[in-house]
Amino acid sequence: MTEHRFPCDTCGSDLRYAPDAGKLVCDHCGNTEPIEGTGFRFQPIAELDLHKGLQADLAADQMEETRVTTCPNCAAQVEFEAGKHATECPFCATPVVVDTGTHRHIKPRAVLPFALTEEIARDAMKDWLGALWFAPNGLQEYARKGRRMQGIYVPYWTYDADTKSSYTGQRGTVYYVTRTVMRDGKRVQQQVQKVRWRPASGRVARFFDDVLVLASQSLPKKYTDALEPWDLSALEPYAPEYLAGFRAEAYAVSLEDGFKEARAHMDRVIERDVKFDIGGDRQRVHSIDTSLSGLTFKHILLPVWLAAYKYRGKTYRFVVNGRTGRVQGERPYSAIKITIAVILGAIAAGIIGYLAAQQ
Repeated sequence: MTEHRFPCDTCGSDLRYAPDAGKLVCDHCGNTEPIEGTGFRFQPIAELDLHKGLQADLAADQMEETRVTTCPNCAAQVEFEAGKHATECPFCATPVVVDTGTHRHIKPRAVLPFALTEEIARDAMKDWLGALWFAPNGLQEYARKGRRMQGIYVPYWTYDADTKSSYTGQRGTVYYVTRTVMRDGKRVQQQVQKVRWRPASGRVARFFDDVLVLASQSLPKKYTDALEPWDLSALEPYAPEYLAGFRAEAYAVSLEDGFKEARAHMDRVIERDVKFDIGGDRQRVHSIDTSLSGLTFKHILLPVWLAAYKYRGKTYRFVVNGRTGRVQGERPYSAIKITIAVILGAIAAGIIGYLAAQQ
């Protein structure tokens, strides 16, 4: 986790990236500065060769060395600035002390800038909490008055692949036969479903563009998956100015492990394509042989507003998509509210039962 600072040309204070303005803003004097190279691009963001990445054979300008340690509580990769030896993990508020080594990482290739301010993200989280049944009132109040939300760029990998697959299987055609059976002492006819199987084989092809894989281990994957979809068409070439006033987490999932997850996703889609190609009413897939070419990747950063609250000894974390405002988080329950609901339910059932007995 790292922060980037840019001094204001007018007063020397730190600039921050303002999502609502799309530029750097100085809160001290009101000066604004644009981010160079942003806006409409004629060329897409260049991908990197996956084989070179897996063999650690990328160009030197695609790599960087950072001082990173792992949070002992949530496994977030916390990055330290030069001269700094301790900080607090923004994901779980655990004190973190730097280790002694440096880590060599692949640089981010692109960033999806924040579009929502903290105020809008906080309102979205309040609405989400307010809609939860049995959420503790104390937690809702604590969330309203709690500390500021953290704007964090979460690391992801994207993978591209051109695939061609040959398959063997069977196509099933449903048909019915009429049988005569005895039912209640009478002969009746009934339709019995059968399936006629025939061999099938063929080829399918699909180009996978930007298969997205979470490269962080600090947040539950079910929450980050639920923040999708991301408008990856709005990615900008990486510029540290977008990180001014925010933090960025270093990736904890390796390029190789990320590709394994991406490949599993591709295989599921290819199997679906094969079943569609087989056709018929039913399908059996015996084998799929896939060749991959044009394998590329990139390391990108996606925007998330994060709130971590400790309430009665338990930490609750909520994440908000920094582009769409979609909210996910740990589901809190109030034992008192549940008990009251059970009691009221029992009373209502008793009243209904009593009235039914009087009729």
